[in-house]
Amino acid sequence: MLFKLQEGDNSIGLEPLQFKDFSSFGQVEKDLENLIANNILDVLFEDSKLMPIFQERQYQAEADIYALNEKGELVIFELKRSSAKNDAVQQALRYAQDAGQWTYQKLEGKLKKYTSQDVTLSEAHQEAFNLEHPLEPKEFNNKQHLIIIGSAADNSLMSSVDYWKNSGLSIDFLPYRIYEIEGQKYFEFFAPPYDNHKNPSDIKGVLFDTNKSYNSNSIWQMIENSQLASYGDAKRFVAHVHIGDTVFFSHKGYGIIAAAKVKGVLQKPSDNTWYRDVEFLTKIPNRNEPIKSMPFSKVTEFTEKSFFWARTIKVPYLSKNEADDLVEELKKYLA
Repeated sequence: MLFKLQEGDNSIGLEPLQFKDFSSFGQVEKDLENLIANNILDVLFEDSKLMPIFQERQYQAEADIYALNEKGELVIFELKRSSAKNDAVQQALRYAQDAGQWTYQKLEGKLKKYTSQDVTLSEAHQEAFNLEHPLEPKEFNNKQHLIIIGSAADNSLMSSVDYWKNSGLSIDFLPYRIYEIEGQKYFEFFAPPYDNHKNPSDIKGVLFDTNKSYNSNSIWQMIENSQLASYGDAKRFVAHVHIGDTVFFSHKGYGIIAAAKVKGVLQKPSDNTWYRDVEFLTKIPNRNEPIKSMPFSKVTEFTEKSFFWARTIKVPYLSKNEADDLVEELKKYLA
């Protein structure tokens, strides 16, 4: 809940602000789905480790978003833009029941359709979670978890979720609110367990993917132009780093190959490419020389953090001090 502070002569009072949901602004449920789907892993659940494998198709009896966790269990998101119908949870439970019957082959087919990549599910899952060994096909989808996202004002929906949760089902409700303040709209979302988000004003360290899987030349476009860039559907990720942040160039198959300080505002030269100017803090790679790197295993060992390597931004973020220490260690590997 958002409160306005009312300052008096000798005291401070609280004035609750009215909140709304998506239906208040004429948005359809698909708008909420796309908002959540595009931001669920890098903004709303910035430290979560989930591998999306499918998003709902229009006019199909499916949940909105399907993802896998490290154990290969299916996490199913069902989104409700406003007050849901009485059978909303029962509908979501039917989706979960149907998805519980999906075979390894069906999950793999959905992943390929979602990512447009010809890769096995086991390989993609192993890479995403940096597993020493891939899961066996029989280890996938042995359990399902259902997450319902809806308006914080929908008490009926919350009560239904609580009923099934108390009955032993793996189900949770995540509320959202929308505020309109001086003509601007604000989206409030509650991420478990403690709604833990890094303060956007804090300087941070970010491991950032070089796009090698899609374009092996992307790294040289960035290096030779002193830029941090992202492309296509992933272009939004470069907006999540800010001036003063330290970025580490994560090159698939190698490791961390360079570090730089972000110094430029977000640039959008085309619909396909966004970038920020950077200043390198380590030796700059040369396309005519063998690439030197700090292996991913050493990055994990040195930082004592388990990164989720499947994203463009490899969460979790590093604090400023952690980033500074990693820069110094990286210099040793690149020397």
